[in-house]
Amino acid sequence: MKILAISDIVVPELSDRIDARRFRSVELILSCGDLPPEYLSAIREKLDVPLFYVRGNHDIRYRSSPPVGCLNIHQRRISFNGLRFMGLEGSRWYNGGPIQYREYQMRRMIWRMMPGLWLGGGVDIVVTHAPPRHINDAEDRCHRGFKSFLKLIARFKPRYFVHGHIHAHFTDPSQRMTRVGETQVINAFAWHLLEVDHG
Repeated sequence: MKILAISDIVVPELSDRIDARRFRSVELILSCGDLPPEYLSAIREKLDVPLFYVRGNHDIRYRSSPPVGCLNIHQRRISFNGLRFMGLEGSRWYNGGPIQYREYQMRRMIWRMMPGLWLGGGVDIVVTHAPPRHINDAEDRCHRGFKSFLKLIARFKPRYFVHGHIHAHFTDPSQRMTRVGETQVINAFAWHLLEVDHG
């Protein structure tokens, strides 16, 4: 299954100049946050596939104008085409914004999801805005990752952990990826095509 992961910046390839034929094999879109809701709505409509999203720390407009036809998977577990997904929104707390969390708050959100994860046999793909701590993150207060994500990866060993928030430019897709045990951590900045075997 091909999955289109997007995050953080609007790019011409997916906006006005989108060529749906280029993405015709995509079966699902994952948004890792900090994108205008209209952008998500337009991509979902043009590619005509489901779009799952989590909000980034700048996605305050989503409360009054959520992306049309898209599914917010924050603190939810979703199955799609034999794969199990979960989502967690927001960044580390840095100035008191509404989609920012302290470490203990993110840890508590994960704890609340634990019964469903245990009973449901775990998770294949985790979708977040922020990265795990010390994996693709930065040292300023805003862009530090969450330590609790490392514990989530160690405990459930998802196949993929897809995040945004960290702006970086890549000349090769492999530069986006960091392996943590059995999990491939991927920075979805701008956009990335991910090919996943069905569960």
